[in-house]
Amino acid sequence: MKHFCLFYEYPVDFRERRAPFRGAHLEHCKLSVARDELQLGGAFTDDPPQGLLLFKAETASTAEAFAEGDPYVLNGVVQSWRVREWTTVVGASALTKV
Repeated sequence: MKHFCLFYEYPVDFRERRAPFRGAHLEHCKLSVARDELQLGGAFTDDPPQGLLLFKAETASTAEAFAEGDPYVLNGVVQSWRVREWTTVVGASALTKV
């Protein structure tokens, strides 16, 4: 298993734009959590408006598929997204032993 970070870039008015889709987005998140894929997720509190979701999976395709099916992405709340593999080495949930 590996960790993957999904970064979301939001428009300045994302809080208003997300309102109609927030319930569906959170349900999408809960389903991924139930599959033990999504580990943590949330938005940064400062500018620029961005979100970060942390996944545990074998490949980046898990995080990519999440984004492609996310109501925020499908309805334009997310301007762009990208996935990066993250080698975790410190902490109880680290996946790489050193």
